[in-house]
Amino acid sequence: MKTTIRVRASLLALVMMAGAGAAQAQARGVTDKEIRIGTLLDLSGALASAGKDARDGMQMRVDEINAQGGINGRQLRLLVEDHGYDPKKAVLGAQKLIDRDGIFAVVGQLGTATMMASAPLLRQKDTVNFMPLTATALTYEPPQPLMFAYLPSYVDQLSKAMPPFLKQVNARKVCVIYQDDEFGQEILRGAEAGLKAAGLPVVERTSYKRGATDFSSQVARTAAAGCDAVVLGTVIRETVGVMTEARKIGYKPAFVSTVSAYSATVPKLGGDNVEGLYATVVLDQPYADSGPAESRAWSQRYKAAFKEDPSVFSAQGYFVVESFANAARAAGPQLTTASLVKALETTRLPATLFGTPEVSYSPTKRIGIDTIRLARIKDGRWIAAE
Repeated sequence: MKTTIRVRASLLALVMMAGAGAAQAQARGVTDKEIRIGTLLDLSGALASAGKDARDGMQMRVDEINAQGGINGRQLRLLVEDHGYDPKKAVLGAQKLIDRDGIFAVVGQLGTATMMASAPLLRQKDTVNFMPLTATALTYEPPQPLMFAYLPSYVDQLSKAMPPFLKQVNARKVCVIYQDDEFGQEILRGAEAGLKAAGLPVVERTSYKRGATDFSSQVARTAAAGCDAVVLGTVIRETVGVMTEARKIGYKPAFVSTVSAYSATVPKLGGDNVEGLYATVVLDQPYADSGPAESRAWSQRYKAAFKEDPSVFSAQGYFVVESFANAARAAGPQLTTASLVKALETTRLPATLFGTPEVSYSPTKRIGIDTIRLARIKDGRWIAAE
């Protein structure tokens, strides 16, 4: 009788252990040895330079983390899908990452329209959408359980930055050139909010289609309106295109953009044509020969690894993976979606070497950073605006 009871107890213990093991294994993308994360970047379209730099920055931090022993004993593995700045490809890429590659979370996906296209699938698949590289307010307003943003919205950026920008450049007539999609609409709303705070209207609004390369009509309209300042709802290539066209016809207003154009690639491609451009800043553009010692050292390591200077998108990619790793460590050895969310809601993620403050979330707050600064291009480099 006692032997039978002991046998049954042993069998029950084995069943419970097996059940616990199965429950632990249910966290997709997490095994005893690794954590698989994925990202959706533009490696072949209008944002290809930003996407490549973000990928390299992510991989650099992944390699460092793994060399240092991983996250709670697990190696970190990064899988990358190219969406070519196409929302349909972003959905297909997200589906592949989740269903075929079995990732645990999506980190640092690039682009507003592409992120919005893939977001419903991530919610459906119970997948954390961590720190997308887009500043749309839709990433945190209203708060969503599995979405964690760190970039203040384009509306917030411009509503805060426009008054000091206008004061610095002494502008009174302002136009907006913006991309004809969700991203551009947010730029327009931000410009309108910032100008309202300064007591000024938008004099002219003109848009362009995503992927456009000819901006002559848009620039001609702002020049004809007599605007002495132009807000750019543009990304890297389009920023250079607009300002080059303006210089070509002798039109020299003050230009201001957002973090979407804050990259070393802009002065590299645009040269003298983009001198004086202002942009809103969250992370500092790193340089190998200037700035804080820690940032210079990081830039030198990056250049040694990838044979080129880093851009701010390189820094963003590095920062996103670093932040994910800190949150995953705080979640403990039993890493699940629920434990990661709890860790993010209760843990302050430390400041980084790129000038960011601490990142903090809560059950009702899904934006990690809400401070904004202004920078401008001088002699081919981004510097703090005076």
